[in-house]
Amino acid sequence: DVVFGTPAAEAVADAARRHGATRAFLMVSSSLNRNTDEIARVRAALGNRCAGVWDGMPPHTPRSAVLKAAAAAREANADLIVTVGGGSITDGAKAVQLCLANDIRDAEAMDMLRPVKRDDGSMGPSDAVKAPTIRQVSVPTAISGGEFSALAGVTDERTRNKELFRHPRIMPATVILDPAITVHTPEWLWLSTGVRAVDHCVEGVCSGEAHAYGDAQALQGLALLANGLPRVKANPGDLGARLDCQLGTWLSMGPLAAGVPMGASHGIGYVLGAVFDVPHGHTSCIMLPAVMRWNRLWNDSRQALVSIAMGKPGADAADVLAQFIADLGMPRRLADVKIGREHFKRIAEQAMNTPWVPRNPRPISGPADVEQILELAA
Repeated sequence: DVVFGTPAAEAVADAARRHGATRAFLMVSSSLNRNTDEIARVRAALGNRCAGVWDGMPPHTPRSAVLKAAAAAREANADLIVTVGGGSITDGAKAVQLCLANDIRDAEAMDMLRPVKRDDGSMGPSDAVKAPTIRQVSVPTAISGGEFSALAGVTDERTRNKELFRHPRIMPATVILDPAITVHTPEWLWLSTGVRAVDHCVEGVCSGEAHAYGDAQALQGLALLANGLPRVKANPGDLGARLDCQLGTWLSMGPLAAGVPMGASHGIGYVLGAVFDVPHGHTSCIMLPAVMRWNRLWNDSRQALVSIAMGKPGADAADVLAQFIADLGMPRRLADVKIGREHFKRIAEQAMNTPWVPRNPRPISGPADVEQILELAA
């Protein structure tokens, strides 16, 4: 269920009661925990239902941190995981659910969580993976949208590859949208993860596998984000605009939840994050317009829907997105994040192994095609 209109601490306590939890384990943002009283409010609202607090998740959710969080949750005898923070924490708790259910205690053992191809061609957990029994309640403070998916992006530090673990039970059982708690989120993080949500909408609509159900959600989500993000930049205290962004992010996950794949912006972004530590919001700021330009001849009618949703009918969608991102003050080129052409070959080769590059609407036949996209973003 999705809860909004209730302060986060109150909503978390209510969710814990509804889930019958007596040992709620908090995985939270370190900055919120150390620099604000938001986590203290959640702890106070939970009372003796709070079993512990852990705030050690770095960006891009490395396996080592997931294992530390799982060990702490195991030690706390947790019966519910509550996350308060951004996408790395949200994904980390999803992976912790799987580690607890399958008694995974080292990085090598996490290999069993890699998805396998099923008889129908879909990807999912192997039959050996046990379903989580300890569920998650998520209070997102950024807007990349991971709380609305059954995917967990986790970085394998041995290879610096970001992998997707999948299981239908790892999607948080309750998501709490409280715009007030997000005022502490740094502007660059809020706006860039908002562009990440825009990326979900755009690649969902422009996918070769798009359908009407996903379109309806993504296009409405895109309209909310296109209106809400500039309003937050103009007035960070505008809670109505923040809630519009949160609701737009919820809608942005509609295509993915309904089986529509993402494309090359997401796939290349995984490599930029895992290998070069580029924040995942910034990867979308940089790659989405370039991918749209590369795809244009294959899906120009779908791209036209993006321009309409963003209030610019008839304009080129890549140009609309590029200007939108520039107006938010976000990086737009690989050079802005200190990635030069000497890295393009490695990025292109690794991108071919991500889940999304092979599903790009314009077929990508090999690393040379990815390098063409990278040149457009150079």
